[in-house]
Amino acid sequence: MGRTIAIGDVHGCAREFEKLLKKLKPQKSDRIIQLGDLINKGPDSHEAIELARAHDIQTIMGNHEMRLLQAKEEKNFKYLNSYYQETIKQLSKKDWKYLKQLPKFIYENALDTVFVHGGFCPNEPWHSQSLDTVTTVQVITKKGLPEKRTYRSKSKLWVSYWKNDTSVIYGHTPRRRIYRKRNTLCLDTGCVYGGKLTAYLVEEDKLISVKAKRAYC
Repeated sequence: MGRTIAIGDVHGCAREFEKLLKKLKPQKSDRIIQLGDLINKGPDSHEAIELARAHDIQTIMGNHEMRLLQAKEEKNFKYLNSYYQETIKQLSKKDWKYLKQLPKFIYENALDTVFVHGGFCPNEPWHSQSLDTVTTVQVITKKGLPEKRTYRSKSKLWVSYWKNDTSVIYGHTPRRRIYRKRNTLCLDTGCVYGGKLTAYLVEEDKLISVKAKRAYC
């Protein structure tokens, strides 16, 4: 029986991504899930996608993928910042096709675990929440609305309200170390900011990380 492995936000840090995969030594029986924000901010988004494809990694839609796809659909890239502009230059037609098919979350019934980029709002069933919510939520406002912590720094993290028996493994909210609360686990350890890229072996409850070569953003 293979392993279930979750990997945090890569953000185009292809060198660290490749190094982590070498440490993991993936087998054909393994199921590897990358938690979104595979691209952007780091130096090589195209190569990050190539690695994900080569290792048959299931990537989840992140807010950075979603924003790029929305801009492409609207045919308006002008409002995107320099990180996005650099990513757009790198992406091939094959890369765009890969990003377009990404799911908003993955649920593993045998583990009763959902893998998602951002998280969930506590006031509605997790499986019916919008793509915008599950890719961007970090905190919950006093009115019970999902929001990014940049805009509501005093609001509590969404995991503070999570009472579901289903476990959640997510990224999106970078920290120096992995963050556990109740039955949730955040794997974004800020690789693109000079931190680490972290993988979690679910059945073994084991963490494997590689340090970033430098801060790219």
